Order: sequence, then C-alpha cells, then structure tokens
Amino acid sequence: MPARPGGNNPVTDDAVRQQQQQQSDRITVALIPQSAQNLQDLQDRTSLSKTDLVNRSITLYEFIDAQLRAGNDLIVRDKKTGETQLVRFL
Repeated sequence: MPARPGGNNPVTDDAVRQQQQQQSDRITVALIPQSAQNLQDLQDRTSLSKTDLVNRSITLYEFIDAQLRAGNDLIVRDKKTGETQLVRFL
C-alpha cells in the first residue's frame, strides 16, 4: 500500500496483526459416519450452522482438556434426581 503524502503509512503494524488474527483458518475434515450423523442431529436440534457447531465443539474440548490436565474432574449432575456421574475420556 502506498504511503500517504508526508510519509505516513496508513497501515500500522498493530493493524496488520489485528487483521491477521481476525482471518479464519479453513480446514477440510473427513467425518466418520457416526460423527456426521451427530453433527446433523445437532444441526437439526439447534439450528446452528456446521461451522458454529464445529467452532463450539473445539472450544468446549479445549476447555475440558485444560480442566482435566489441571487435575480436575468432569462431573454431570441430573437436575431432577441429583445423581452425579464422573465423565472419563480415554
């Protein structure tokens, strides 16, 4: 991009970094049949796009992984019965 008269460049290093951070990564993934069906079920149930569902899934997995690596447990509690279950990932 050409500099403005007077030598000022309208694009600063910070602006370039911010723009690069806002760009999204694109990937192509081959889903196993069960995952493809789960994705379709989620899309039907939530009306979210596949992109939104995949982004949320990655964010959730990152959170769970960080918690487990920190030595915490993942526990699911049934609101009606109060029953809790320990969730394990192998």
